[in-house]
Amino acid sequence: MIVVGGGVIGLTTAVVLAERGRRVRVWTREPAEQTTSAVAGALWWPYRIEPEASAGEWALTSLSVYQELAERPGETGVRMVEGVQAGLRLDELGPWAGRVPELRETGEGLRALLPLIDMPVHLGWLRERFLAAGGVMEERSVSDLAEAVESDAVDAVVNCTGLGARDLVPDPAVRPVRGQLVVVENPGITTWFTAAGHGDARTTYFFPQPGGLICGGTADEDEWSLVPDPAVAEEILRRCAEVRPEIAGARVLGHRVGLRPTRHAVRLEREPVSGGRVLVHNYGHGGAGITVAWGCAEDVAQLVGG
Repeated sequence: MIVVGGGVIGLTTAVVLAERGRRVRVWTREPAEQTTSAVAGALWWPYRIEPEASAGEWALTSLSVYQELAERPGETGVRMVEGVQAGLRLDELGPWAGRVPELRETGEGLRALLPLIDMPVHLGWLRERFLAAGGVMEERSVSDLAEAVESDAVDAVVNCTGLGARDLVPDPAVRPVRGQLVVVENPGITTWFTAAGHGDARTTYFFPQPGGLICGGTADEDEWSLVPDPAVAEEILRRCAEVRPEIAGARVLGHRVGLRPTRHAVRLEREPVSGGRVLVHNYGHGGAGITVAWGCAEDVAQLVGG
């Protein structure tokens, strides 16, 4: 079996399949640390993802896994951290919200204890867990999914190529939503904060990570540039400092840009291919790939019979 794609969706899917006894190879164009997943702010929350009902179930499955992984934060990169989703109410969310422990309304919005994930650490941990289960990593570029489907001794292929699916499938419904972040020296902030409307192009959030305070952000549809915009970075810090004034004087450590692989709905389905082989698509998770990764991986395992 081949999993194409080495971001958080691909690696998590590969782990689940390998630990169920499947012989799995991951084909990835670049190391996990260079994927879009590596630059994510990485707070668990079903953000900009459809269909809502399925996404809620995938997210809750993943939440259970992250809660367990948070018992070993140094190893897995997962911590449970408290924070506020400003301006949100429970009745604005789907049924999944009622099953999130400690999610409650306050005068500011919704307060919760949620998984916050240090992605470079987590991606490295996923890779090692996959290898320990007997998996094989191969760095190679793929110009057509047929390369994987028609490989010798392959009975199934899982397409976890994210934005790459736009050309590989091809699926023009997959579009980039550009996100820009600024990492600053943490002035002592221990809780996360978000104020992000579902369709807003400008959002305000900050996440305390071990390598600094990650401040954001943007959600620019159909923007492909990976070059940080200094004016946008300045505006991000200004908005964050309106919430926590101490951010204004924090030393800037770096800038990050990622392209969320967005689609009108996640494509998680089995596609018939010739020769009795199985092709399963698992892409289009937008800004919520980390949030739904384990739930989607479980569904993939069912579709491939693993």
